[in-house]
Amino acid sequence: MIVRIMGEGQVRLDDGHLTELNKLDDELLAEMESGDEEGFRRTLGALLDAVRRLGAPLPDAALEPSELILPSPDATLSEVREMLKDDGLIPG
Repeated sequence: MIVRIMGEGQVRLDDGHLTELNKLDDELLAEMESGDEEGFRRTLGALLDAVRRLGAPLPDAALEPSELILPSPDATLSEVREMLKDDGLIPG
């Protein structure tokens, strides 16, 4: 799966990591719903760090279609709300 982090680039991520990422996505969704800005910041950072750690960066010149687009680390709560689908940022 190709994942884009807005403002950073793309990484290739094995589908086997989706379970771990979905746990963080669920936390992020709960923090957004409760308006927990501090928790939202912490969990968004953890989610993006996990994608960076588990994925392999694609070269800057590569233009692969992204199957998943994640917000930048400095995205606001309202910006991320606009990106959400029914089950969070990460499907599943």
